[in-house]
Amino acid sequence: MKEISIFDVIGPNMIGPSSSHTAGAVRIALMVRKLVQKPIREVKFILYGSFAQTYKGHGTDKALVAGMLGMDTEDERIKDAFYYAREADLKYSFEPNEIKHTDHPNTVEVIAEDENGDVTTVVGASIGGGNIRIDQINGIDVEFTGEYCTIIIKQQDTPGVVAHITEALNEYNINIAFMRLYRESKGTMAYTIIETDEHIDEGVQEKIRANPSILKVTMI
Repeated sequence: MKEISIFDVIGPNMIGPSSSHTAGAVRIALMVRKLVQKPIREVKFILYGSFAQTYKGHGTDKALVAGMLGMDTEDERIKDAFYYAREADLKYSFEPNEIKHTDHPNTVEVIAEDENGDVTTVVGASIGGGNIRIDQINGIDVEFTGEYCTIIIKQQDTPGVVAHITEALNEYNINIAFMRLYRESKGTMAYTIIETDEHIDEGVQEKIRANPSILKVTMI
């Protein structure tokens, strides 16, 4: 039987009008901000499905910008997100796409450029009750929700990397709830996504980074 989260019943604490179109949008953008890790100077939001059709009326546009600025779902400043974006010198744009089909109607592709000119692309969906699902990072299909403590490891797909990661977690007695490896093809770029029952502290992250094939470690 499918487990039902309390958020499926009452939803999160949030600024309205819609948990799917507002709270979920904030959380997707917040996730992108955490993945980038550096100050973001420009971001483009490509909106699909109902996001593309109703993003202005439901405040999805302001919610996405608010999340990129680090605001959470309860932040009263969400309604003035465009003002705070100007204050932060964050450039943003929206591109509704009502032609392309996506697996979920509330889907957005976020293309974020950091202060160094590096670009990160993330596809996420707001799946109801303020909950989200990340479906793609930099063109690689993934799947995680951020409901657990999550560590995202960007790596070269080389032998021994996954063993190194699990050994580091075992050394610090970290219990793994879920662990998945996603890659384009053998020997190319890959992401290991681990969801745990507890926070992974900086010591564990440094241990994981010690392998030369590990390119980036992000804790969500």
